[in-house]
Amino acid sequence: MRFTTILSAAVAAGPIVASAAGQLGFALGNKKSDGTCKEAADYTADFAAISKQTGSNIVRIYAASDCDVAKLILPAAKTAGFKVILGIWPDTDESFQADKAAVVEYTSQYKDQVYGITVGSESLYRGNFTGPELLEKIQDVKSAVGSDVKIGTADSWNKFADGTADAIVQSGSADLLLTNAFSYWQGQLISNATGSFYDDIFQAFGHIQEKSGSTTKIELWVGETGWPTGGDKYQNAQPGKQQAATFYSQAVCGMVDWGFNVFFFEAFDESWKPKAVGEDGSVADETSWGAMTADRTPKYTLKC
Repeated sequence: MRFTTILSAAVAAGPIVASAAGQLGFALGNKKSDGTCKEAADYTADFAAISKQTGSNIVRIYAASDCDVAKLILPAAKTAGFKVILGIWPDTDESFQADKAAVVEYTSQYKDQVYGITVGSESLYRGNFTGPELLEKIQDVKSAVGSDVKIGTADSWNKFADGTADAIVQSGSADLLLTNAFSYWQGQLISNATGSFYDDIFQAFGHIQEKSGSTTKIELWVGETGWPTGGDKYQNAQPGKQQAATFYSQAVCGMVDWGFNVFFFEAFDESWKPKAVGEDGSVADETSWGAMTADRTPKYTLKC
């Protein structure tokens, strides 16, 4: 589907509303290229590169206690003038309790740096929780942290669009929802990637706003999107620097320019990562999704 078709359909369908200018953020890993945990100096260098190359000042992480990331990243964020969305991994009780404890401890110390908290990352997509079950986790964290911090979850666009997350959307407990959409993992040609991405996001955003009864009650972000510069072809989706640059400029910057908030996946390549599995069960490389290389060199123009 062409971009202009998506744009016209989205406007006609309503009630999707965006601000005059969106925010661009980046997903940020907590490990070095060799798989060992990052240290405080690594986050300082990460922030310097992200700020210089993209102009962004917000990142999201996935598990607050893993590699002591909340402890290490928030002081660096304070110095660099960055905001952070902290993550809690609820899929095991051990990780949930450890991440919740880290979030409670460090959010109180760095409230100006904590933009929000996500409880779960594609937990509904993986089938680890039902909507009501994940809602209980969100409410648990909200009770522990307090109502002055934005709390929600991040999940695949289709789990918002198909009603799986309705219990969360309609609960009044979610302040922040991050919606992930990857045209690459849907096997799209780069010529159709922007249209497919917009279509997915607007289906999710539209359903959330319809079920919440408001265009402003829940803050919406694209939680993850991107295109790899290397690795394996996935159906019709071809990795490559030119393809990634095209997707970034057209889909990512297009969404930001139109007034929507977007987290790009991801800031830097992570060569330690294992193979990933797509929707059709095919195995593909996930080490080359960074907007920059592991040594923080930009692969293409990154300022929208």
